[in-house]
Amino acid sequence: MTLFSALPFAAAISGLLLAFAGLLRKKPSPAAWCFFAGMTAFSIDSLFTGLSLRAAVLPEVLHWLALGLIAKSFLPAAWLGFSLTYARGDYRASLARWRLPLAIVAVVPIGLVIGFREPLIQAVPAGPAGDVLVLRFGSLARALNVVILVSFVLAMTNLEQTFRSAVGTVRWRLKYVVIGLAVIFGAHLYVRSQAILFSSYDLALSGLESSALLIGCLLLALAYGRTGLTEIDVYPSRAVLRSSLTVVIVGAYLFIVGVLAQFVRRFGGAESFQLQAFVVLLGMAGLAMLLLSNRVRQRIHTFVGRHFRKAQHDSVMIWAEVSRRLAGATDHAGLCRTSARLICETFEMLSVTVWLTDEQSRQLVVGASTARQPGGTSAGSPPPAASTAVAEGLRARSSPFDLEEVNEPWAGEFRQLNSASFTKGGHRWCVPLGIGEHRLGALVLADRVNGVEFSVEELELLECIAGQMTSGLLNLRLAEEVARAGELEAFRTMSAFFVHDLKNAAASLNLMLTNLPAHFDDPAFREDALRGVGNTARRIEAMIERLSALRQRPEFTPVDVDVNQLVVEAIERLGAMPDVELTKELQPVPMIRADRDQIQSVVTNLLLNARDAVGPGGRIRVGTEHRDGRVALSVADNGCGMSAAFLRESLFRPFQSTKKNGLGIGMYQSRMIVEAHGGSIQVESDVGKGTTFCVSFPVTHAT
Repeated sequence: MTLFSALPFAAAISGLLLAFAGLLRKKPSPAAWCFFAGMTAFSIDSLFTGLSLRAAVLPEVLHWLALGLIAKSFLPAAWLGFSLTYARGDYRASLARWRLPLAIVAVVPIGLVIGFREPLIQAVPAGPAGDVLVLRFGSLARALNVVILVSFVLAMTNLEQTFRSAVGTVRWRLKYVVIGLAVIFGAHLYVRSQAILFSSYDLALSGLESSALLIGCLLLALAYGRTGLTEIDVYPSRAVLRSSLTVVIVGAYLFIVGVLAQFVRRFGGAESFQLQAFVVLLGMAGLAMLLLSNRVRQRIHTFVGRHFRKAQHDSVMIWAEVSRRLAGATDHAGLCRTSARLICETFEMLSVTVWLTDEQSRQLVVGASTARQPGGTSAGSPPPAASTAVAEGLRARSSPFDLEEVNEPWAGEFRQLNSASFTKGGHRWCVPLGIGEHRLGALVLADRVNGVEFSVEELELLECIAGQMTSGLLNLRLAEEVARAGELEAFRTMSAFFVHDLKNAAASLNLMLTNLPAHFDDPAFREDALRGVGNTARRIEAMIERLSALRQRPEFTPVDVDVNQLVVEAIERLGAMPDVELTKELQPVPMIRADRDQIQSVVTNLLLNARDAVGPGGRIRVGTEHRDGRVALSVADNGCGMSAAFLRESLFRPFQSTKKNGLGIGMYQSRMIVEAHGGSIQVESDVGKGTTFCVSFPVTHAT
């Protein structure tokens, strides 16, 4: 056995070993089963190729080659399925999009070789003498070759898409799998293209397929040794697939050349060297015409410039500079000025204008510009504005575009508002500012030095800078909204505090007025009533003074305060409490340093809460004591009480109340005051049994 004849058997054994190795995972994936089927079909085909090379008679050679074609009929479905599922996190979506091509390559090849009885390959005389025989493919075999070639081109395209979408270690894991399969597919593509061109089979080419299979198995074994053919979830972009259409075009082109070769063979003796050369030259001419097409050249130039040429700009440095400058902008005007200057410096532009959408008029107004606006802008005059038609026209665009090439009325108006100063400054370009549904305005670039055209790389960089600008503008707008919301919330909180204090003052006056008819003739009551009205008026005046000073940081005025005296005054202000038993247990306590009015409001609030919580026949106990170096004030009632959940989650939060008409601000304000004085407030409550508040303050001895 020669090395040439032993090569297919070695490739077959290697392929089978890899096929079964791919199933060693605990739960084989769809890609693993497709890999098993594809490698098994390759191995069986290589085995039949080796048997055909060892065959002694022509019929036996034809028999093994025909069986090899049958094995090849299973390759398209297996490898196209593998390319759609291997290392793809969204392989179900890929299979759904490719279900029709996958069904075609699965059914058509097998149907061709099994469903028809026509010989797949036969020996025919090469010339009139008949002394030399050549192996010719039948019509079914020729169709099978076409399907195999197209399916392998599609499989290579999908594998390229997966590989180019991977980065870092993921690409490192995929590399040898993709290279190994590319070697195998490339050899088969070459052999299939030769078969399509000349409708004959050269046994020497079978060695090429076997050699490629063996080399591919070595690379796949290396990949298996690295990662065990572990799959990684990659989500390929459709943009990558569009940039790989050249492979599909070449595959379609080879198919067309195969048809032309068949035409030549049928009508003029394709076996002659001259006609074969003519077909090759025709193919070269067609490829040259394809490459010389302006549209194709532009796409190839874009692809090469993006992926292979040296970058025109240091993107890392520019991006760092963009981030640094925009981070320092604190308002829309500053961000627009910074962005316009940065773009001028980066792209050597003389005129950069930033247009922003006015939220009220929906028109575009100038946010910043490095060029003098048409007609000039005098002091005090409004900035130039574009109509709503311009704003609507820009809304439909999301990427940079040449403003000179847009033949719509809104574009003409926009060009007039962005006039160029230099005739040789090139076309004006517009870059929309927007993310998703948010359209914030646009950039207009004009008067470039020497009128240099923008490259694809520069347009992409411009789009990135515009995206960063849009993000910065949205962040500033959001910050303004948050600031306004904070101011409104502060106003609401302040109003609630003020109304709560007024409510307490009104409650004191209401109790006084309620008792006035019954005790009007009592001089002592009238004296107390007048004193209470005066105190309430002074409290209201003090609240108004605090309200006018809200823009300043609130400050306490600490003095020596007797807590017992504050309790007595608060009870007197509240007046009589009909049907409520009020008990005072005031022990001698030291003075504390505190703001008298603030602590007075805390005591009043605790007493009012207790009065509202108890019904007729209720009891309220007010006590003070000196313990552990602190003055403690307790207010206990036998009222309705509060639930543990309310105590834990809502009691000291603003706008939370158990009262039907309560504001939910008293306890929040009271705790703020107590804690500001270095004190603490604790509460114990049971539903239906009552509540006890205990407030303690540190004792500070006056010097």
